[in-house]
Amino acid sequence: MTQKRSYKQYPKEFKDEAVALVLEQGYSGPDAAKSLGIAASMLYKWKELHDQQVEGKVLAEDEREELKHLRKEMKEPRMEKEILKEPSAY
Repeated sequence: MTQKRSYKQYPKEFKDEAVALVLEQGYSGPDAAKSLGIAASMLYKWKELHDQQVEGKVLAEDEREELKHLRKEMKEPRMEKEILKEPSAY
């Protein structure tokens, strides 16, 4: 039998604090990861994501949610506009 692998989810605050250990407090990546009980590669991924967000290359979580909400809001007026265009063509 094959079992589905379950991955542990970490809250955003935990990730931010883990990255802060490396960036602000001067811990090395492996030392910080070991003290937190996570893999060093995971910490490096979080740090890379943090760096990209600071540079503006990646949207933050709240920005992504706002974008989803705005796209959903705009979908309805676009559909209404298309419906109103159809009869005027005849």
